[in-house]
Amino acid sequence: MKLNIAHRYNKARTGILEVNSKEIQLPCFMPVGTRANVKAISPIDLVQLDYEVVLANTYHLMLRPGVETIESLGGIGGFSGWPRAILTDSGGYQVFSLQANYREEGVEFRSVYDGSTHFLSPEEASLVQYRLGSDIQMALDVCSPLPSDPSMLREAMELTLRWGERAKDAFDSIERADDFAPELFGIVQGGDDIALRCKSAELTSQQGFSGVAIGGLSVGESQDTMLEVISNVVTALDENSPRYLMGVGDPVGMLQAVALGVDMFDCVLPTRLARHGAVLSNSGRLHLRSAQFASSEQPIEANCRCITCTNHSRGFLRHLFNVGDPSALRLASIHNLAWMHSLMEKVRYCIADKSLDSLINEVKEAFQGSAD
Repeated sequence: MKLNIAHRYNKARTGILEVNSKEIQLPCFMPVGTRANVKAISPIDLVQLDYEVVLANTYHLMLRPGVETIESLGGIGGFSGWPRAILTDSGGYQVFSLQANYREEGVEFRSVYDGSTHFLSPEEASLVQYRLGSDIQMALDVCSPLPSDPSMLREAMELTLRWGERAKDAFDSIERADDFAPELFGIVQGGDDIALRCKSAELTSQQGFSGVAIGGLSVGESQDTMLEVISNVVTALDENSPRYLMGVGDPVGMLQAVALGVDMFDCVLPTRLARHGAVLSNSGRLHLRSAQFASSEQPIEANCRCITCTNHSRGFLRHLFNVGDPSALRLASIHNLAWMHSLMEKVRYCIADKSLDSLINEVKEAFQGSAD
């Protein structure tokens, strides 16, 4: 993996991440295709939107359709028809939300599909992600809810570190195909305890991962707490490695994290909002089901180049949502992902232009009070 930094503005930076012969422009937002596809749209749509990397989830894919099936069909890329980079979450966050049974060996959890019991170790998580054909894999971690007892946060952080070492050893021992060179990221835990977070960041950085993710945020803490954690963690991370903030995708939060030195983001927010009739715009969130748009001839965003905005009005989209037409979900999802992609293009430009602060203030003003 190569990280070529092009521009810096205070702690923010732009660059190119080269992984497995694929390039990713940073900072970047990654659409979430939990089950190997982003809901309501196709991989072709994502290519046309010029996304370079998507996220898929190990937990769901190992349960359905199963690792053997996906591997036999060419990994996630061949299975889904997505030709660009793939990052897989280890499944740690998903099992955390299922009252899983954690122990030193790994984690026991139940399937959300049929209730069957499964066990996942750090070693198995690395092997499964390799077999899924992931370009960037995540070490198995232990995510704690917030607030949590300090002793629980410490135990989860220390177990994540031990699992990280095992995941790295297992990853390094996999016999690779000559044309496939994936990378493994470690994950920083520690909840809202700054001292624990800094210790986790320092020790995770020493474990030899290609990049480091900040996990366990956006799980109940305040925005100020999240930003304080990020600020302290980033200072303890290697300057020459990518930094990934997991599960955060609200526009204001992303830009504030970019300013603190974060490079990569993922979140279901854009497509989840779209499926409920909410779209992102330079004026904040718009709720297309609203009666105010019934006769509107305007596109969602006048300067947006996506197929939704270049072909359809707000009035037409409102109609589709109100009559339950499934195409509404696709058209709104395409626009929201186009808007997020455009936002990250602006971020990269503003870092190079040293005008990131102005963009942050502009987005803050637009989205102030526009959340659901």
